[in-house]
Amino acid sequence: MLIITYYWPPSGGPGVQRWLKFAKYLPEFGYQPIIYTPENPEAPVIDESLLEDVPEGIEVLKQPIWEPYNWYRQFLGQKDKKIGAGFVAEQKEPGLLHKISVWVRGNFFIPDARRFWIKPSVQYLSKYLKENPVDAIVSTGPPHSMHLIALGLKKRLGVKWIADFRDPWTNIDFYAELMLSSMADKKHHSLEKEVLITADKVLTIGYTMTEEMKALGAKHVETITNGYDEDDFPQTEVKLDSEFTISHIGTFSPSRNHPMFWKALSELKAENAEFSAKFKLRTVGVVDHQVAASIEEAGLVENWERIDYVSHSEVLKYQRSSKVLLVSINNTPNATGILPGKFFEYLASGRPILAIGPVESDIGTVLSKTQAGIIEERDDLEGIKQAVLSLFEERQSFQRDETEILKFSRRGLTMDLTKHLSE
Repeated sequence: MLIITYYWPPSGGPGVQRWLKFAKYLPEFGYQPIIYTPENPEAPVIDESLLEDVPEGIEVLKQPIWEPYNWYRQFLGQKDKKIGAGFVAEQKEPGLLHKISVWVRGNFFIPDARRFWIKPSVQYLSKYLKENPVDAIVSTGPPHSMHLIALGLKKRLGVKWIADFRDPWTNIDFYAELMLSSMADKKHHSLEKEVLITADKVLTIGYTMTEEMKALGAKHVETITNGYDEDDFPQTEVKLDSEFTISHIGTFSPSRNHPMFWKALSELKAENAEFSAKFKLRTVGVVDHQVAASIEEAGLVENWERIDYVSHSEVLKYQRSSKVLLVSINNTPNATGILPGKFFEYLASGRPILAIGPVESDIGTVLSKTQAGIIEERDDLEGIKQAVLSLFEERQSFQRDETEILKFSRRGLTMDLTKHLSE
């Protein structure tokens, strides 16, 4: 099977994990993956450690890609700036220039800045697939240009096609920030619908997203969540932090910034001397300047350990040594359907999870089934305080349902994937 993905090692970050892990386990179930990925991608981070998971002998096809990011950097006067997904800025953006660049991005680069790779990829892969037939192709997005490459191949060759959505398209949390014209908005929706109705099967990472895709006209939609790789969690003892660490792993975007959570921590510091002495807030990854400002305003700077991007192997160590793992669910219209990849590694780490966001959500459902943590509404000050305090005082022991947690192993999820491939 041919997997069309923008993200592949040594590119790091969450976008690479899903299909890297599928590719790792597919040969166990009789499928040989072939990867198609850019030769020179705009990788937000580099993580050489992920190369260890690439199956030995796997065929990786690479073709050069042209992207407009050099123009973007020059326009903003930030020649060395790495471009990440979404709208996360560690420092305040330069106002008008940033707004202009976002408007151009949303209205001229449809569906995204990788659009210039679509036509040459369709040409290259059409020739390759005629000479090297495959059982199926998979496109994974975002970036959704990957789906348009697969759409072109479907039209030309009639090959079986699975479209995999790691995030929504028009329902993604920052879609409204793209400042789209009515024409551009219609174009996005039109392309999205064409992908959804043309693909032989659509995969999503969450239960809510599956229902949303059905409502948009998708046929044969299935949910295969993200998960954790058992190989990443050896059965060895890990020394827990001596402090009461609440750790957030991954990008801390503006939509994940919940002022009531910071207020709860601030009040607990003022009310409980022991908590104040032992509490540490740890962030691992990019933190938006709005989040940083909120942490400062709440008087939590002296408790804050700020760590930049580290390798995936280092991330796993932080997960296993933390006292509590924080999931801050985006305050966006699609909040109920958000199921970030790190959440499943949190499950596997064995540490208690504290989620802040809608209780009636996909994360709430999984926490209820697995009994692996607590979820509190983002505006419930007293609920958040009591949850944090119960975790600090270890008043609540979690009777984790390991059978439910095992359903999210990468090997098991790959077996689910092969069932859909067989169909």
